[in-house]
Amino acid sequence: MRKVTISLAVILLVLAALSLAADAALMPYAGMARIVLSKAIPGVALLLFLALLVERPKAAPVRTAAEPISPATAAPTAIQADAEVVNFLSLLQEKGRLVDFLMDDITGYSDAQVGAAGRVLHEGCKAALLEHFGIRPLREEGEGSKVTVPSGYAPDEYRLVGRISGEAPFRGTLVHHGWKTEWVKLPRLIRTSRLPAIAPAEVELG
Repeated sequence: MRKVTISLAVILLVLAALSLAADAALMPYAGMARIVLSKAIPGVALLLFLALLVERPKAAPVRTAAEPISPATAAPTAIQADAEVVNFLSLLQEKGRLVDFLMDDITGYSDAQVGAAGRVLHEGCKAALLEHFGIRPLREEGEGSKVTVPSGYAPDEYRLVGRISGEAPFRGTLVHHGWKTEWVKLPRLIRTSRLPAIAPAEVELG
Protein backbone atom coordinates (compact mmCIF):
# COMPACT_ATOMS: atom_id res chain seq x y z
CA MET A 1 0.00 0.00 0.00
CA ARG A 2 2.91 2.36 0.72
CA LYS A 3 4.10 2.04 -2.89
CA VAL A 4 0.61 2.88 -4.15
CA THR A 5 0.53 5.99 -1.93
CA ILE A 6 3.95 7.12 -3.17
CA SER A 7 2.93 6.57 -6.79
CA LEU A 8 -0.27 8.59 -6.36
CA ALA A 9 1.60 11.40 -4.60
CA VAL A 10 4.14 11.61 -7.42
CA ILE A 11 1.45 11.55 -10.10
CA LEU A 12 -0.49 14.31 -8.31
CA LEU A 13 2.64 16.49 -8.09
CA VAL A 14 3.40 16.04 -11.78
CA LEU A 15 -0.21 16.77 -12.78
CA ALA A 16 -0.18 19.91 -10.61
CA ALA A 17 3.06 21.04 -12.24
CA LEU A 18 1.64 20.48 -15.72
CA SER A 19 -1.49 22.46 -14.82
CA LEU A 20 0.72 25.45 -14.00
CA ALA A 21 2.63 25.26 -17.28
CA ALA A 22 1.81 27.74 -20.01
CA ASP A 23 -0.28 26.60 -22.98
CA ALA A 24 2.77 27.01 -25.20
CA ALA A 25 4.55 24.28 -23.23
CA LEU A 26 1.64 21.87 -23.82
CA MET A 27 1.16 22.50 -27.54
CA PRO A 28 -0.24 21.10 -29.73
CA TYR A 29 -2.50 19.40 -27.18
CA ALA A 30 -3.07 22.34 -24.83
CA GLY A 31 -6.87 22.27 -25.06
CA MET A 32 -7.20 18.53 -24.48
CA ALA A 33 -4.51 18.64 -21.80
CA ARG A 34 -6.42 21.29 -19.81
CA ILE A 35 -9.60 19.20 -19.97
CA VAL A 36 -7.84 16.00 -18.92
CA LEU A 37 -5.91 17.74 -16.11
CA SER A 38 -9.07 19.35 -14.71
CA LYS A 39 -10.59 15.88 -14.33
CA ALA A 40 -7.45 13.92 -13.46
CA ILE A 41 -6.18 16.10 -10.59
CA PRO A 42 -9.32 15.79 -8.39
CA GLY A 43 -9.53 12.07 -9.12
CA VAL A 44 -5.90 11.39 -8.21
CA ALA A 45 -6.22 13.59 -5.11
CA LEU A 46 -9.24 11.56 -3.97
CA LEU A 47 -7.41 8.27 -4.56
CA LEU A 48 -4.41 9.58 -2.61
CA PHE A 49 -6.67 10.63 0.27
CA LEU A 50 -8.29 7.19 0.37
CA ALA A 51 -4.90 5.47 0.20
CA LEU A 52 -3.65 7.55 3.13
CA LEU A 53 -6.74 6.62 5.14
CA VAL A 54 -6.18 2.93 4.45
CA GLU A 55 -2.48 3.21 5.28
CA ARG A 56 -3.03 4.92 8.65
CA PRO A 57 -1.89 2.70 11.53
CA LYS A 58 -4.85 1.01 13.19
CA ALA A 59 -5.47 1.63 16.85
CA ALA A 60 -3.90 -0.96 19.12
CA PRO A 61 -6.40 -3.31 20.79
CA VAL A 62 -7.20 -2.76 24.44
CA ARG A 63 -4.91 -4.90 26.56
CA THR A 64 -5.87 -6.66 29.75
CA ALA A 65 -3.78 -6.31 32.88
CA ALA A 66 -2.37 -9.83 32.44
CA GLU A 67 -0.93 -9.12 28.96
CA PRO A 68 2.66 -7.86 28.69
CA ILE A 69 3.02 -4.42 27.17
CA SER A 70 5.41 -4.28 24.19
CA PRO A 71 7.05 -1.05 22.93
CA ALA A 72 4.95 0.87 20.42
CA THR A 73 6.12 0.43 16.83
CA ALA A 74 3.40 2.22 14.85
CA ALA A 75 4.92 5.70 15.14
CA PRO A 76 8.44 4.76 13.90
CA THR A 77 6.91 2.76 11.04
CA ALA A 78 4.75 5.73 9.98
CA ILE A 79 7.74 8.11 10.16
CA GLN A 80 9.82 5.73 8.04
CA ALA A 81 7.13 5.51 5.35
CA ASP A 82 6.69 9.30 5.30
CA ALA A 83 10.46 9.77 5.17
CA GLU A 84 10.69 7.61 2.04
CA VAL A 85 7.99 9.72 0.37
CA VAL A 86 9.92 12.88 1.25
CA ASN A 87 13.10 11.26 -0.05
CA PHE A 88 11.54 10.68 -3.47
CA LEU A 89 10.25 14.26 -3.44
CA SER A 90 13.85 15.33 -2.90
CA LEU A 91 14.82 13.38 -6.05
CA LEU A 92 12.23 15.32 -8.06
CA GLN A 93 13.63 18.52 -6.61
CA GLU A 94 17.18 17.51 -7.46
CA LYS A 95 16.38 16.40 -11.02
CA GLY A 96 13.72 18.90 -12.04
CA ARG A 97 13.51 21.60 -9.33
CA LEU A 98 9.90 20.52 -8.76
CA VAL A 99 9.51 22.00 -5.28
CA ASP A 100 11.14 25.29 -6.34
CA PHE A 101 8.67 25.54 -9.22
CA LEU A 102 5.55 24.70 -7.20
CA MET A 103 6.42 26.82 -4.17
CA ASP A 104 7.43 29.89 -6.19
CA ASP A 105 4.96 32.70 -6.90
CA ILE A 106 4.78 32.69 -10.71
CA THR A 107 2.17 35.44 -11.07
CA GLY A 108 4.88 37.95 -11.97
CA TYR A 109 6.46 35.79 -14.67
CA SER A 110 5.52 35.84 -18.35
CA ASP A 111 4.04 32.80 -20.09
CA ALA A 112 7.35 32.34 -21.91
CA GLN A 113 9.27 32.24 -18.60
CA VAL A 114 6.81 29.77 -17.09
CA GLY A 115 6.97 27.65 -20.23
CA ALA A 116 10.78 27.58 -20.13
CA ALA A 117 10.72 26.56 -16.46
CA GLY A 118 8.10 23.93 -17.27
CA ARG A 119 10.40 22.40 -19.88
CA VAL A 120 13.22 22.00 -17.34
CA LEU A 121 10.71 20.60 -14.85
CA HIS A 122 9.36 18.13 -17.40
CA GLU A 123 12.75 16.83 -18.49
CA GLY A 124 14.13 16.42 -14.97
CA CYS A 125 11.04 14.90 -13.34
CA LYS A 126 10.50 12.53 -16.28
CA ALA A 127 14.08 11.28 -15.90
CA ALA A 128 13.49 10.66 -12.17
CA LEU A 129 10.21 8.83 -12.81
CA LEU A 130 11.70 6.58 -15.49
CA GLU A 131 14.65 5.76 -13.22
CA HIS A 132 12.57 4.72 -10.21
CA PHE A 133 9.19 3.63 -11.64
CA GLY A 134 8.22 1.26 -14.42
CA ILE A 135 5.37 3.36 -15.85
CA ARG A 136 3.31 2.02 -18.73
CA PRO A 137 -0.04 2.98 -20.32
CA LEU A 138 -3.05 1.03 -19.08
CA ARG A 139 -4.45 0.93 -22.62
CA GLU A 140 -2.30 0.72 -25.74
CA GLU A 141 -4.96 2.13 -28.08
CA GLY A 142 -4.77 5.73 -29.21
CA GLU A 143 -7.01 8.31 -27.56
CA GLY A 144 -10.30 8.54 -29.45
CA SER A 145 -10.33 4.80 -30.19
CA LYS A 146 -13.34 2.62 -29.43
CA VAL A 147 -12.49 0.29 -26.54
CA THR A 148 -14.21 -2.28 -24.34
CA VAL A 149 -14.09 -2.15 -20.55
CA PRO A 150 -14.15 -5.82 -19.52
CA SER A 151 -16.29 -7.43 -16.85
CA GLY A 152 -14.62 -7.55 -13.45
CA TYR A 153 -12.41 -4.55 -14.23
CA ALA A 154 -10.41 -3.00 -11.37
CA PRO A 155 -12.06 0.26 -10.20
CA ASP A 156 -8.69 2.02 -9.98
CA GLU A 157 -7.90 1.21 -13.62
CA TYR A 158 -10.99 2.75 -15.25
CA ARG A 159 -13.00 5.93 -14.73
CA LEU A 160 -16.30 5.74 -16.58
CA VAL A 161 -17.85 9.06 -17.67
CA GLY A 162 -21.00 9.88 -19.57
CA ARG A 163 -24.21 7.88 -19.42
CA ILE A 164 -23.59 4.63 -17.55
CA SER A 165 -26.24 1.91 -17.58
CA GLY A 166 -26.26 -1.82 -17.17
CA GLU A 167 -23.26 -3.91 -16.26
CA ALA A 168 -19.83 -4.48 -17.78
CA PRO A 169 -18.53 -5.06 -20.36
CA PHE A 170 -18.94 -1.46 -21.51
CA ARG A 171 -18.14 -0.03 -24.92
CA GLY A 172 -16.95 3.55 -25.23
CA THR A 173 -14.39 6.06 -26.51
CA LEU A 174 -10.94 6.23 -24.90
CA VAL A 175 -10.38 9.75 -23.57
CA HIS A 176 -7.09 9.01 -21.78
CA HIS A 177 -5.07 5.81 -21.91
CA GLY A 178 -4.28 5.83 -18.17
CA TRP A 179 -1.03 4.84 -16.46
CA LYS A 180 0.12 1.89 -14.38
CA THR A 181 3.27 1.08 -12.41
CA GLU A 182 4.88 -2.28 -13.12
CA TRP A 183 7.79 -1.93 -10.70
CA VAL A 184 9.20 0.50 -8.13
CA LYS A 185 12.90 0.93 -7.33
CA LEU A 186 13.09 3.62 -4.67
CA PRO A 187 16.26 4.13 -2.67
CA ARG A 188 15.97 2.68 0.82
CA LEU A 189 16.59 4.93 3.78
CA ILE A 190 18.33 3.99 6.97
CA ARG A 191 15.68 3.86 9.70
CA THR A 192 15.02 7.38 10.89
CA SER A 193 12.98 9.07 13.60
CA ARG A 194 12.46 12.32 11.66
CA LEU A 195 11.54 13.47 8.18
CA PRO A 196 14.59 14.24 6.02
CA ALA A 197 15.10 17.58 4.28
CA ILE A 198 13.80 17.85 0.73
CA ALA A 199 16.80 19.95 -0.30
CA PRO A 200 19.66 21.30 1.82
CA ALA A 201 20.10 25.01 2.36
CA GLU A 202 23.05 26.14 0.26
CA VAL A 203 25.42 28.60 1.89
CA GLU A 204 28.33 30.18 0.06
CA LEU A 205 31.25 30.97 2.31
CA GLY A 206 33.77 33.63 1.57
